[in-house]
Amino acid sequence: MSKTEKPSELQAVRLDKWLWAARFFKTRSLCKDAIDGGKITYNGSKGKASRNVEVGAMIGIRIGWDEKTVEVKAISEQRRGAPEARLLYEETAESIDRRERRALEHKSFGGRIMADHKPNKKERRDIKQLKKDIFGSID
Repeated sequence: MSKTEKPSELQAVRLDKWLWAARFFKTRSLCKDAIDGGKITYNGSKGKASRNVEVGAMIGIRIGWDEKTVEVKAISEQRRGAPEARLLYEETAESIDRRERRALEHKSFGGRIMADHKPNKKERRDIKQLKKDIFGSID
């Protein structure tokens, strides 16, 4: 890419390369593993590493407890600094709200999901109630 060329002028960039350039993952192999593991969706369907990214596409990204939905604003195949990488995408408002709500629920639960012991009867009830509050009916 020449210095005068803008990042969005590139024609075809693979999904795994774009995720790496946008700094969601540290290496391209981690990008590919996440895509193959079903943690990445492209416009609502399962992502493929070889798929070409288009401006305006919606990409769903699940990393650990976080789930983000971002819209592609620009395309780049080069990994640059974080401020420049942030210009490649914009997270949707509902995605931000959902992540903040989930973080608050996680904190209210004590910040620990996995316990070091088998839950007792009261803790099982609390877990069941929390799941019901988050996911609705759990029958």
